Amino acid sequence: MIGKMMIGKGFSGCISYCLEDKKMLQDKDKLIVQNRAEILYYNQCFGNKKELIKQFNEVRKLNAKQSRPVLHITLSMAPGELLERGQLLDIVQHSSREFGFNENQFLAVEHTDTHHQHVHIIANRIGFAGRTNVSDSNNYKRMAAFCRKMEREFKLQQVLSPRRFLHKQQQQIPRNDQRKQQIKSRLMEVLSQSKSMEAFCQNAKALGLDVIKSRGISFIDEKGVKIKGSEMGLSLQTIERKLELQNQKEVLKETQFIKIKQRQNYLSR
Repeated sequence: MIGKMMIGKGFSGCISYCLEDKKMLQDKDKLIVQNRAEILYYNQCFGNKKELIKQFNEVRKLNAKQSRPVLHITLSMAPGELLERGQLLDIVQHSSREFGFNENQFLAVEHTDTHHQHVHIIANRIGFAGRTNVSDSNNYKRMAAFCRKMEREFKLQQVLSPRRFLHKQQQQIPRNDQRKQQIKSRLMEVLSQSKSMEAFCQNAKALGLDVIKSRGISFIDEKGVKIKGSEMGLSLQTIERKLELQNQKEVLKETQFIKIKQRQNYLSR
């Protein structure tokens, strides 16, 4: 089983994606995959898409400081592995307890638009007491450990790498984290145009990248994916050093320009 966990800003887009029919490109035409979503479970919520979005947002308002209240989990079975509805529900319940949203609003939806069986879970990280009681730390390790546990408990095929979902020809393609490369390119452009850390953060946000700065620095893209700066060669120390060097170069250029102007004025007398 392969699990992915994403933290996001808005319930509307996430819930709509999980419940609506999907448009796919086939021979240059758009093909609508109908009835691809089946709701497996409601917890502390109920209704159609519009009603669910309203309910989730009402609880969200209890904690206005939390800008990323959306927890979106996908759980995918290995190709050819088909679980019964009761087994899927058991895994959903296990995940809610494992990640701490069992008493929060959450919705479980099965999709039938791929060759492998998979479930989406949309949960509110904010509880009814107004506190953010669902952690977003160490998500990758926690999810990997959870998948291994479910594989043992339900006697599922062990899937250690998502690449096993690909065709053999695609598996031969070298790994390439395009997301990191794209984010790094955008950040390098922002860095070259910034004179201070504050300006760098503001410019990054203008490009759709949220910045989280404490002892280190991390970035969150439009899809809610969090990436550490150090993973892209842009640690907090590296960014601060680059800003310092850029400012020194600017000062040097300005000093040289002043000297040249002074010399020109002297020679023109």
